Amino acid sequence: MLPIPQPLLERITEAAEAAFPYECCGLLAGRDGAAKGETLVTRMVPSPNVTETQAEDSFEVDPQVRFDLMRALDGTDERIVGHYHSHPGGPAMPSATDLKMAYETDLIWDIVAVKDGQAVDARAHGVNPDRSAFHAVPLNLIAD
Repeated sequence: MLPIPQPLLERITEAAEAAFPYECCGLLAGRDGAAKGETLVTRMVPSPNVTETQAEDSFEVDPQVRFDLMRALDGTDERIVGHYHSHPGGPAMPSATDLKMAYETDLIWDIVAVKDGQAVDARAHGVNPDRSAFHAVPLNLIAD
């Protein structure tokens, strides 16, 4: 389960709508949650989509955004716990391209489906340790 404050998920879906018809992307930071093995998302950090391919169906987080966030989190109880991106015109499910890019098996993938400029679904996914597939991670929206 992935606890995430409702306002953070709203900011992610707003970013997805604003980027339409292109994919938006960004990073998720968090810390250990109350339950064993649980991670609480504490912030989202938008990134320009710096993909060198078509931004309609791919994304790449700006490395500078990641480095800056890593520095900001140094010495805190927070860490990078995942990233988010949108699927314009597609489902909130990982694509074959997403699976090819899933190098860090400890990170959550939050994907927002956008249809006709409106966010219609958001789902979180984890990567299997052998990188063969994704598995669903239920979102737990919490009041902020």
